[in-house]
Amino acid sequence: MVDSTLALGLTVLTMVAFAALGIWYTRRDAGSTDDFLTARNTMGPGRTTATLVASSMGVWILLSAPEAGAGFGIAAVVGYGVGTAVPMFVYSKLGPRVRELLPEGHSLTEYAHARYGSAMYGFVVLVSALYMFVFVAAELTGIAAALSLVAGVPQWQTAVLVGGFVLLYTGYGGLRATIVTDTVQAILVVPLLAIVAGGVVLAVGGPTAAVSGVASANPTLLDPTNAAGLQFGLALAFAIFGAEMVNQTWWQRVYAGRDSETVADGFRNATVLNGAIVVVAALLGTIAVGRGDVVTDVTSSAYNADVAFFVLVESAFGEAIMLGVVLLALLLVVSSVDSLFSALSSLVTADLPRLLADPDDRTLRLGARLLTLVVAVAAIYVSLRARSVLRLFFFADLLGAAVAVPLIYGLYSRRLTGRGALVSSVAGLGVGLAFFPDFRGVITAVPLVGDALPAADPLYLTSFGGAVVVSTLGTLVAARLSPATFDFDRLADAGSVAMADGGEGSSD
Repeated sequence: MVDSTLALGLTVLTMVAFAALGIWYTRRDAGSTDDFLTARNTMGPGRTTATLVASSMGVWILLSAPEAGAGFGIAAVVGYGVGTAVPMFVYSKLGPRVRELLPEGHSLTEYAHARYGSAMYGFVVLVSALYMFVFVAAELTGIAAALSLVAGVPQWQTAVLVGGFVLLYTGYGGLRATIVTDTVQAILVVPLLAIVAGGVVLAVGGPTAAVSGVASANPTLLDPTNAAGLQFGLALAFAIFGAEMVNQTWWQRVYAGRDSETVADGFRNATVLNGAIVVVAALLGTIAVGRGDVVTDVTSSAYNADVAFFVLVESAFGEAIMLGVVLLALLLVVSSVDSLFSALSSLVTADLPRLLADPDDRTLRLGARLLTLVVAVAAIYVSLRARSVLRLFFFADLLGAAVAVPLIYGLYSRRLTGRGALVSSVAGLGVGLAFFPDFRGVITAVPLVGDALPAADPLYLTSFGGAVVVSTLGTLVAARLSPATFDFDRLADAGSVAMADGGEGSSD
């Protein structure tokens, strides 16, 4: 085990360095609230790609991705990779469309209000904010558990240090501070992960030996047609797609790109890079099973597939390289948490004008910082009590899976109404929850509901797939039956009106 003082010192130095970078970079740029939220039209192709890669890569790369690979093998590895890549590809098409229809926009909730009206807007605010909150809590849970495992650092110390320092520079510099730190993090994370992955493969005797080890331990993990692996992999694809569609992080970067072509190119690059990184990370979990040190039976008290990556690295290298792994984990968690804090800040700031009478820039920024502080404290609290990063992510993903298609369909269909979008989303969420295996005790305890529920799906496919399919079918039917025709020109001033005077958007 790594010395806890050394690990804690590395954590502090890393966090101080990024906080100093973010504050220094934005110290002379007071800017407007719009600049604080979106860094509008400031990023070229390279920085756009870097921030998209860094923002997507959280500590879950070292935890839930290898856990999926260890538990379900190649099929789940492919599913995780596809699930991570597809949303980036969708945004390469969606981003230019958003910029075209809402050139002055700031957030997905602004769009939801202008396009669908108050009811759907409220639901989207709830889902998006809750998703990002759970994401932050899961990231802090992951890094706290990782440092506790490899160095015995108390989890509360890690969570407070990481959450506090990230809040410091994102609250000061907004999205600009996040983007500059993302660029550095991407430059460090990608090669560092490649070195660790390559070193692990060499340490176990090369690719042939790695495959032989897995084949000896559990040959079904190498079968791409394994039914359980296929179901879980497909479930992951549905889950990640839905979640990323309601992630304000990406909507911010749609506006931060220099132009529509830059945005499209950046998301296309991220499609390849993010998918490849997740596949590599998940494969390491599969390789770990071949070393014989990973227990994948979830009913066993010795279950440790959730830390398969760390078990593999320690068995391959011993403690010598664990400090590098600690640094990699820190870079990953900071790269996602700062983006989420910035996204939460932009979400509330864009919506404050609907609640306050003509707020000035100072009031908007103060409101954003105070709410982000509350979210950070709450996320730290949850992270100290959460037991599973994967369970936290899955709950957040289910919320997104239900609302994703109804939300984005309105960018292309003139006939979908706010009521149709809301009913479709709620129906999808209801079906997803009916089959959702986590928190089953809470769901079945609801009077008149528990006895009527079907059996839970332990592989999540019915839950996530059901949420996406039902909400999609509901959306198509609602748009087909609606006589309404929405005027897309009404979206053009949505962002500027909301920020200027709290003006109400329109619903069809």
